[in-house]
Amino acid sequence: MTDDRTAEADGIRANYDETETERVLAFEASDETAARPGTTAAIAQNREGYAMLKVRPTVDGEELERYYGFDMALDHAAELLGVAPHELPVPTAAEDLGM
Repeated sequence: MTDDRTAEADGIRANYDETETERVLAFEASDETAARPGTTAAIAQNREGYAMLKVRPTVDGEELERYYGFDMALDHAAELLGVAPHELPVPTAAEDLGM
């Protein structure tokens, strides 16, 4: 099932969540149609939405890199998952990350 916080395409599942401190978009290569099944990546931003985006290998993982733009963060997440950036599904609720 998809809603404004989840999306799925080409073997990649995306989930958007808000914690007490962050907005988090998590990706998982969910099956054999993805380049790297079982691989994950996450993009996080503070709740206020004005800080740089952090790319992590997992939701709770160590920060790998920071980016000003959502497109650059998506590029890095796609690289971790072994897919092209345009293959990443982005839930509606997460479309304004980095703005």
